[in-house]
Order: sequence, then structure tokens, then C-alpha cells
Amino acid sequence: MPIKQVWVSPNKKEGWKVKSAGADKAAAILENKAEAIKLAREIAINKKAELIVQNLDGEIGYKNSYGKDYFPPKG
Repeated sequence: MPIKQVWVSPNKKEGWKVKSAGADKAAAILENKAEAIKLAREIAINKKAELIVQNLDGEIGYKNSYGKDYFPPKG
């Protein structure tokens, strides 16, 4: 079963892109990173997916899982 992911990535010309992994098109492109994270978080919660937020340089700055953790720690 593939891992469900929702990404927030910088979009050089238009702001911040919110896109689900495997989707052909972005769900939204927003001017503000905070607004993009808020929308992506709602989508991730609804899809029970992992939220991944990139910084301006493309590095992953934040991750959170809102679904089933595939490798939960024991004990």
C-alpha cells in the first residue's frame, strides 16, 4: 500500500504549491507559506496522510503524520 503524502513546496513564480503525491495537478497555489500549510494540513487530516513541508531551498523543514504510522515504535 503506497504511503499517502501531501506536499507544500515553493513555487518560484507564484508562491507555495499544495500537492498530493501522485496527483497530476496541485490542489492549490497560495502566496503565503502559512496559508499553504494550513490547507495542506486539512487535506492530510482528511486523507489520513503524511504532511511534508519544504523550505525555500527545497530541503524538508517539517513532517507530520495524520494517518496510520507505518513503522510505529514499540513499547
